Amino acid sequence: MIGRRDTVDGAHFAFTDRWGGVSAVPYEELNLGGAVGDDPGAVRANRERAAESLGLDPARVVWMNQVHGNDVAEVDGPWTTEPVPAVDGLVTATRSLALAVLTADCVPVLLADPVAGVVGAAHAGRPGMVAQVVPAAVEAMASLGAEPARIVARTGPAVCGRCYEVPEAMRAEVAAVEPAAHAETSWGTPALDVSAGVHAQLARLGVRDRERSPVCTRESDDHFSYRRDRTTGRLAGYVWLD
Repeated sequence: MIGRRDTVDGAHFAFTDRWGGVSAVPYEELNLGGAVGDDPGAVRANRERAAESLGLDPARVVWMNQVHGNDVAEVDGPWTTEPVPAVDGLVTATRSLALAVLTADCVPVLLADPVAGVVGAAHAGRPGMVAQVVPAAVEAMASLGAEPARIVARTGPAVCGRCYEVPEAMRAEVAAVEPAAHAETSWGTPALDVSAGVHAQLARLGVRDRERSPVCTRESDDHFSYRRDRTTGRLAGYVWLD
């Protein structure tokens, strides 16, 4: 259920895999995405299971309406209005409030400054990485007192540069914005490495404590991958402070 978990000075980072839930094929099993066609009851049950396995109150997890943009919202509790705002980043200075990001090949970015008591989460697909959603999230954290040099960054399972094939024109366009994303597939065609691009952005911002998941979602049967399966579930990354 929880494929990876890390704790640094009271800041918690966790990434799910696809197992341990109740969703049926093709969303088996732990689909946490509510907008992919799965049964809403199954998604609610899965979110409760995942939160409880982390020792979290499911009602204290904030989700996003992700749209591949660069808007970041500051929250101090769960959303109280519908629909949920369209954002691809969240930040909070409220302890025990977990921020969640959904992915199925995009890069889930979890950030925390334990000294300032500030955390952030960002959804960085190719468009979001190009649109600078991660720098926007770091800037929003800084407005709450965080300092880049203290920020701990963890990125989760995502499609790797060996598997993310794109047209040559798209690779050139993205690499013009973020050269570190330039890649080649294992079969020798143009590709992008979004995780590498995200980490390059973080490094330029002064974020030194960074770790990148070695898991490629397209290659791993334990993770959802939109590029591999198209109709599939969503993984989640969670970040919170004690």
